[in-house]
Amino acid sequence: MTIIETGKPVALCSDHAGYEMKKEIIAYLASKGIATEDFGTDSEASCDYPDYAHPCALAVESGKDYPGIAMCGSGNGIAMTLNKHQGIRAAICWTPELARLARAHNNANVLVMPARFISVEAAKEIVDAFLSTPFEGGRHIRRIEKIPVSGL
Repeated sequence: MTIIETGKPVALCSDHAGYEMKKEIIAYLASKGIATEDFGTDSEASCDYPDYAHPCALAVESGKDYPGIAMCGSGNGIAMTLNKHQGIRAAICWTPELARLARAHNNANVLVMPARFISVEAAKEIVDAFLSTPFEGGRHIRRIEKIPVSGL
């Protein structure tokens, strides 16, 4: 798998709606020998996604972990939180093709999945696509360099 060849753990986080899927993805990655770091939540009890998204984003942004995978009910709230970090490019993906494009064209460093709208089997396919797709570079670099607001 291309993206995880850094040997760094994959950072994961979820809220209560994504908890069960996150557990499945952690087990799936472990079966492939991929290390993970789980930033929570640790149950299906109602919680606030920013409490887990911010520490996950900081780990990816700092380079401690790479990449990240996050889940919440729709994917929207956790993606909005992750994308508040200047070094994060979180992409909501509900098909493998969207995951491939997020990596190839946007150099996404956090995969976000809508746990209430996809199956665990679909999530595994999306994870595989995300982790195995390299960034194309080229014309996409100048676009990505314009994303951070610090450059305005």
